[in-house]
Amino acid sequence: MKFENIYQFFQDPPPVYLNKELAVCYILSVLLHGDSYGTELIGQLEREFPIYRLSDTVLYSALKFLEDEGVIAGYWKKVEGRGRPRRMYQIFPEWRHQSQDLARLWHEYTGQGNGLSQHRHRDLETGQTG
Repeated sequence: MKFENIYQFFQDPPPVYLNKELAVCYILSVLLHGDSYGTELIGQLEREFPIYRLSDTVLYSALKFLEDEGVIAGYWKKVEGRGRPRRMYQIFPEWRHQSQDLARLWHEYTGQGNGLSQHRHRDLETGQTG
């Protein structure tokens, strides 16, 4: 290891993997805007929050938790441009209020709750300005 490696780590940090608690809040924040499916949830996270990643294991564990708790329902749907039908997820109407509260926690965690964009939040984390 060299000191340059340490500086490089902070200039371009490795992705941060979400735990189950964060994954639940993230999933609900997406589903509040419309139904989605597993691989789309992962892809959207990587596009909108480049410093974060979500493993399949944590994603499907969080989705199972939400289904078991009666917060979301899964259903099969053919998605245009995709081969086989996808398991789509939607929030039950009676859970929208609590889902909004948990989504707020996600946005606060990522820095969006206080008006920062994800890019500005990333810049703060990496020490970049401008």
